[in-house]
Amino acid sequence: MQFDQETLHDLRLATSREWLETNGIGGFSSSSILGLNTRRYHGLLTAAMKPPVGRFVLLSKLEESLVIDGRRYELSSNQYPGVIHPQGFNYQTGFCLNPFPRFTFEIEGVRLTKVVFMAQGENTTVVQYELNHTPGSDQDFKLEVRPLIAFRDYHATTHENSALNAHIETEPGQTSFKPYRDLPTLHLAHDLADIDLNGFWYRNFQYVVEQERGLDFAEDLFSPCALTFDLSATKKISIIASTERHRAIDADAYRQAEIKRRSPINNDAEATNKLLSLLSTAADQFIVAREQCETVIAGYHWFADWGRDTMIALPGLTLASGRWELAKNVLAEFATHVDQGMLPNRFPDAGEAPEYNTVDATLWFFEAVRSYLQYTNDYEFVRTSLYAFLQDIINWHVKGTRFGIHLDEDGLLLAGQPGVQLTWMDAKVGDWVVTPRHGKPVEIEALWYNALRVMEDLAAKFSDPNVRQECGELAEKAEASFNAVFWNEQSGCLFDVVNGETRDPSIRPNQVFAISLTNTMLSKDRAASVLKVVENELVTPRGLRTLSPNDSNYIGRYEGGPTSRDGAYHQGTVWPWLMGSYITAYRKTFGNNASRKFATKWLKNFEQHLQEACLGQVSEIFDGDAPHQPRGCVAQAWSVAELIRAIVEDVDRPQTNVVGA
Repeated sequence: MQFDQETLHDLRLATSREWLETNGIGGFSSSSILGLNTRRYHGLLTAAMKPPVGRFVLLSKLEESLVIDGRRYELSSNQYPGVIHPQGFNYQTGFCLNPFPRFTFEIEGVRLTKVVFMAQGENTTVVQYELNHTPGSDQDFKLEVRPLIAFRDYHATTHENSALNAHIETEPGQTSFKPYRDLPTLHLAHDLADIDLNGFWYRNFQYVVEQERGLDFAEDLFSPCALTFDLSATKKISIIASTERHRAIDADAYRQAEIKRRSPINNDAEATNKLLSLLSTAADQFIVAREQCETVIAGYHWFADWGRDTMIALPGLTLASGRWELAKNVLAEFATHVDQGMLPNRFPDAGEAPEYNTVDATLWFFEAVRSYLQYTNDYEFVRTSLYAFLQDIINWHVKGTRFGIHLDEDGLLLAGQPGVQLTWMDAKVGDWVVTPRHGKPVEIEALWYNALRVMEDLAAKFSDPNVRQECGELAEKAEASFNAVFWNEQSGCLFDVVNGETRDPSIRPNQVFAISLTNTMLSKDRAASVLKVVENELVTPRGLRTLSPNDSNYIGRYEGGPTSRDGAYHQGTVWPWLMGSYITAYRKTFGNNASRKFATKWLKNFEQHLQEACLGQVSEIFDGDAPHQPRGCVAQAWSVAELIRAIVEDVDRPQTNVVGA
């Protein structure tokens, strides 16, 4: 992915393109392709102090100046009120992502390149500069680098304050700062440099994306010192910013290690197609460590690990790419957190007890287990490590658990209570429940039926006749009730929610799961009718809308402050992750050839998105109205995962058992 001067000098385009580096423990490095920070989440080193959470922006950026024979050229770009200063983008001639962010500047006939990457498993960012000149020439080259530090929670902003400790610890090749007692020390390992110990505040940086989102968008950053490197006698220098002590000489080793680590990710998918290769690289950024296990970051920059997102994303992130042991570990770990028959919805960012306010995460767990068996045939692991948990979940749902979740007399799951959002459409502003779906949401019934059939099959495999019979009878009752109460004859599709005698006729994408899941309750004719309605009302070049534009509650643009955005979140906003299930449903209903043709066309159209927002990543959401601007998180796990799964399972090798393929 490369960008030339034409794009780089178009500030609107250039600042909308972002890059993301991650470290496998929840930390990240990110900015625009100009190095101009447009978000409070942008920074060179956001460290995860309680992996994968406890995230703090320590090093916001490095202000760089190239000095040639005393002539000074400012290479940085910052947004201040009404002005960009300096305007280093005028010297920038290129940006590429291969495999790391690489910035190129040209001044007085010499070229300076900057590379940024993170080390796996550490809160460590490496920045390397290289000047293409002839060492020992008559010209004098110096590079001045001034760190700007934030030292704050990544959801907040820093402002000038007297509590900051400006003291610096220096020794040859090492400069360290600990501006606040309760935050970690930031170590800068660097090649030999002259150090200017004069520190001062830079005031009033403006983060335009946060301003558009109605959030705090102004920040002050402290610069504790300046490092000046003599490039006259050398070509390359390195800076390692970390919560640990390093030596600058280690930078090249880190670089080669990261290139080697990332290469198999690209190569494994390269033989299939370019899009799958890019998505496989993107998928790796969501797999992170939590204490002694691995988990899935739901999205960058601001999400942690969520049960629902993890279970939905697991097949695409791990199984479709052959990372079966990783999937096994995640399933085993989440099983240990099952409580009252429920999987956690999320692990809070501050490390408190898990939250169990979801009805669907637990049911997606069954589908993740089924998918694991499809790829691995590892029934022994499921029997010894998961089967008891799965049985316990079924029992709790039959008798009842939190938030009114229980089996109704008709064999369908009833869930919800006032003020609580339990499905994935969970936006809430104060006491305002934006998309109330209490009762029997369509995808919950589809997931419940699928879970019962999965459990029935497992019970048969494990010679457990009582459970097999019970789950089989519950599934048959659910199927009969579902077809009786959910079919909307007038619209030719499914009601979104049934609650007593109330039927919600809103045209939403949730009905697609009643077709896409492995075990389904709809006839082929009804499935075809549902997909036709969804195609006419919800399909866009970026995914499925969450509500038909013909609905009076439809909101076509996701913009404004938090209340406005939350109000649009599931009221028309497009979600690309839903397209994975739509492609699967299409294949199951219309056959392999038709689905290949449709999916190939849609995916080809989608390819350009990987270069329009966060490079190489898939955004969380898009506007419902054309041109479907990317919104929300710049990188979302289930967006990437479901596209990978659909490509592997429905386009490349549809309707085959993947074991041994």
